[in-house]
Amino acid sequence: MKTGRRRFTVTIGLGSCGVAAGAEGVAEAFRAEARGRGLAVAVKGTGCIGICHREVLAEVSAEGGRPVLYGDLTPARVRRIAEEHLAGGVPVGEWLLAGEGEDISSLPYFAKQRRIVLGKCGLIDPEEIGDYIGRGGYAALSSVLDGASPDDVIRAVTESGLRGRGGAGFPTGRKWRIARDAPGGEKYLICNADEGDPGAFMDRSVLESDPHAVLEGMAIAGYAVGASRGIIYVRAEYPLAVKRLGIAVRQAAARRLLGRRIMGGRFDFSVSIMHGAGAFVCGEETALIKSIQGERGMPRLRPPFPPSRGLWGRPTCINNVETLASVPWIVSRGAAAYASIGTPGSRGTKVFALAGKIARGGLVEVPMGTTLGEIIFDIGGGSATGLPVKAAQIGGPSGGCLPAALFDTPVDYESLQKSGAIMGSGGLIVLDDSSCMVDIARYFLAFTQAESCGKCTFCRIGTKRMLEILERITAGKGRMEDLDLLEELAGKIKIASLCGLGQTAPNPVLTTLRFFRGEYEAHIRDRRCPARKCKALFAYSISPGACVGCGACVRVCPTKAITGEPKKPHRLDPLQCTRCGLCVEACRFGAITAG
Repeated sequence: MKTGRRRFTVTIGLGSCGVAAGAEGVAEAFRAEARGRGLAVAVKGTGCIGICHREVLAEVSAEGGRPVLYGDLTPARVRRIAEEHLAGGVPVGEWLLAGEGEDISSLPYFAKQRRIVLGKCGLIDPEEIGDYIGRGGYAALSSVLDGASPDDVIRAVTESGLRGRGGAGFPTGRKWRIARDAPGGEKYLICNADEGDPGAFMDRSVLESDPHAVLEGMAIAGYAVGASRGIIYVRAEYPLAVKRLGIAVRQAAARRLLGRRIMGGRFDFSVSIMHGAGAFVCGEETALIKSIQGERGMPRLRPPFPPSRGLWGRPTCINNVETLASVPWIVSRGAAAYASIGTPGSRGTKVFALAGKIARGGLVEVPMGTTLGEIIFDIGGGSATGLPVKAAQIGGPSGGCLPAALFDTPVDYESLQKSGAIMGSGGLIVLDDSSCMVDIARYFLAFTQAESCGKCTFCRIGTKRMLEILERITAGKGRMEDLDLLEELAGKIKIASLCGLGQTAPNPVLTTLRFFRGEYEAHIRDRRCPARKCKALFAYSISPGACVGCGACVRVCPTKAITGEPKKPHRLDPLQCTRCGLCVEACRFGAITAG
C-alpha cells in the first residue's frame, strides 16, 4: 500500500554521540527527501537513548501506526528509507533495530537495565519543556509544594537509601538534613556537573537529553534544605549540555517552575549556570566552591563541611547530576519503591558509561548489585575485537583495574571498595588482551598527576615520582625494587593527601600490581611487554617467507621505514620504525610480526 499521503514523524538522536556520528546530516537528509517527494514528514530531535554504538539512530512513526527504530544511519541510507518506508510503507529491515510492535526494552542491551535517571532520555525533545511535562515532568515538584514539608521530603529521600552518585556515596538524605539544620538565613544548592573522568559521559548525556529532570531535582532539594538559589557548575567542554541547560532554565522560569513564587506558592528558587574551569580537581566539593568564588580551585581542610559552611561561608548542599535526577522519581513513586531496588547498602540504580574494547558501548543504567560480568557481557556484548576481555577499569582515573576473574563482583559501594576499586561517578572502560596493564596504570596516573592542584606535597611530588617509575618500567629500564617503591609511595600518598584526588590517585597502580603483577615482572625481568604496547620493548619485522611484496605496508608507513621491490619480500628498518602498527593492520598475509 502506498503511504505518500500519510503523516510521519522522524525523531533523530541529537545527543553528542549522535551528532558526532553525523546525525545532523541524517536529519537534513530526511527533510530533503520529504521535500523532494512531497511527503508529510516532521523531523524532530531527541537526546541519547544510550545505544551509542548504533548511532545514528532514528525512530520513524506513521500517524496511527507503531514506531520503528533504525540504527547505523547515514545520509545515503536515508534515501532508501524514504523510498521504501516513507513512500512505500515497507520498513527497511537491513538497519532496523526494533520493528513495528517491538519494544526496544526487549533488546539485549536493555534487558537487564532499570531506567530511572535515564527514563526520559531519548524519548523527549530536551529543548521542549512540554515534552517533559507531558511525561509527568514537574509533577513531583508540584506534589511537594502542594503540601509536603521540607522534613517530609528529607525523610523520603533518607528512607529511599539514595546515596551520592558523584563517587563517595554519602547518604543524600543525611547531607540534606545537615544543610537544613545549619544556622544561617541564606543557603545554596549546587549541582556538580564537572564530569572530568576519561571515558565518562554519564552527566553529559543526562544534561543533554533530560535537563529538566535535573532542574526539578534541584528545586525539590532547594525546598528541602531551605536554599533559594541553585548553581549548576558544568564543564565548559560540554557546549551542547550548556546550551540545553540554558534553554531549560529559561523555559522553566517562563512557566514559573523556577524563580519567584514557584507555581504560585511561597517558594523562591532561581538557577544559574557557571562554566567549569577545566580542572579535574574542581569535582571535589571545596575546590568547586573556591572556583565559583573566583579563586583557584584547590581543596581546603574539612571540617567544616560545605553543608555547614560552604559557598561564601553559607550552608551549601552539593549533589551531582545523577543524584538530583533521581529525586523526582523517588518523590513521585515513593521511598519504598526506590529502596526495593538494589542491595541493602546500595539502593536504587547506577548509570555507567560503557567504553573501551566493548561491542555495545554506550550509556546503561542497572540496579545496584548487578555484577560487572552482567554489564560487560550481557549488556555490552563482550569484546569488540574478538580478543578475550582482560579487565575493566571502573571508577575513573581514581578507580581500579579489576581482572576478568572478578567480574562476578556486584556493582555496589561496599563490594567494589573491597576489591580495591571504587564506584566513582560511573566510568567503565573495558580492556582486552591487547591492553598492557602497566601502560594503563601509567596513563591514568599521568592524568591525575597532571590534574593535581599541587597543594599537598605527597600528591604533587609523590604522584610525579610514581609516574617516573612507571615510565621507566615501560621504557624497559625498570628494577624489581621499583615495585616495592611504588607500593610504599602509594600508601603514603593515600594517607597524606588532603582530598579525594590524591587519596585515590594510586588506585590504578595498586590494583594492577595486585592483579597483574606478572606483567610488571615481564617488563622488568624479561624486558618484554606481553601485550606489545610499550614501544621500547618490542620491534616489528617482516618474514621473507610470508611477504608477497604487495606494497600495502609501504603505502601506509609514515616514516618510510619499509622498502622493497614489487612482488619481492620487503625490508623494515627498525631504526626508522615508530611502531605505530599501521603496517600490521595493512598486511593481509600476516607477514609483519612483533617480537
